[in-house]
Amino acid sequence: MNQPDFAYGSAEQVRGSRTLSLFADRPLLREQLTEHAEQAGFAVLHAGPLADLADGRPVPLAQALVVDCPVPAAQDTASLARVDEAAARTGAQLIVSTALDALDAVFACCRRSGPQILIDPSPADRVMALGRVLALGGGGRVREMNEADRLTLLRLTEQVGQIAARLETYNAPSSGGLASTPRGSDGNRLASPGISFTHAPDAGGARRAHTSVPPLPDPRQVRKLIRHRQLRARFIEGDLFADPAWDILLDLTAARVENVRVSVSSLCIAAGVPPTTGLRWISQMTEAGLLQRVEDATDRRRAFIELSDPVADAIARYFAEIGKDGLALV
Repeated sequence: MNQPDFAYGSAEQVRGSRTLSLFADRPLLREQLTEHAEQAGFAVLHAGPLADLADGRPVPLAQALVVDCPVPAAQDTASLARVDEAAARTGAQLIVSTALDALDAVFACCRRSGPQILIDPSPADRVMALGRVLALGGGGRVREMNEADRLTLLRLTEQVGQIAARLETYNAPSSGGLASTPRGSDGNRLASPGISFTHAPDAGGARRAHTSVPPLPDPRQVRKLIRHRQLRARFIEGDLFADPAWDILLDLTAARVENVRVSVSSLCIAAGVPPTTGLRWISQMTEAGLLQRVEDATDRRRAFIELSDPVADAIARYFAEIGKDGLALV
C-alpha cells in the first residue's frame, strides 16, 4: 500500500508558518474548512479527499494538518498513523475529526503527536481547534509549555469556545446542513484541567512514604455513587454539576477493581460532558500523570486508559478516610 509522501515538508518549514493542509471526503466540509482557515489567516496548501493520503503523491506538510475521518477504513487508519508520525517529527499540529463509534480506532493511530481529536464536531469546535493552533504558534505542544502558560491557554480555549458556540447558535440555519445547531459544543459550563492536576513531589523532592495503602473501595459502592451523581440531572440542570475529572476518576476506579479495561470512547461517555470535551480532559489528565495510556498487546488498533498507580493510591486513601466518618460523597 502506498503511503503519503511528505517529502517537501520539513520542521524548518513548519516553524513560524501559518499554513494548513486538509483532507476530507465531503466537498462541502472541505469548502467550509478552507474558508475558516483562510479567515483565521492560514494559507491552505492542500485540500483534498482522504485518498490523497494513501496514493503516494507528495503532500505538503504544514503547520496544521486537518483530517476528517468519520468512518475510517483500514487504509485510512494506516495513513492517519503515518500523518501522526510526520506531525510528531516536524512539530506540525494535527487535528482529527471523527465519530464516537470510530474514536477508539482513531485514538490508537495517534500515539506520538498529541493531536486534537474532535468527536462529531460542530463548526464552532473546528474553529476553536484552529484557534489553538494559532495560540500555540510555531509547532509548539501544550505539554512543552510551562504550567502557567498551559493553564492560560486552556482557559482561553474554553472562553473562545463559549463565544463561538453562542455565535453559531444565533446564526444557525433553520434546517440541516453542516452548520446546524452545535452538537457536543464546549460552550457550556466547564473548566479545563490545569496546574492543580500536576502530581508534585513532597517538599525536599522526597516522595511520600507508603506505609500502608488501603484497598480501593468496593466497585459496587463506586458504581452506586456514579448513579447518584447522574440522577441529579433528572431533577436539576446537569451543567451545574459538570465535573468530568471526578467522573473519569470514579469510572476508572471501579474498572480497576473489577479488572476491566476501559476504552477511550467509553471513558468519554463516562465523563458526562460532550465527547470532545471529555477527550480533552482525558488528554490533559494523561499529560498531568493522573491517567496512563495502555496499548493493547494483541491488537495495535486499540488502546485503553487506566489510573496511574499514585492516583489509585490517593483515591484508596480518600475513600478510606471518607469511610471513617461514615460519609457518602455525592
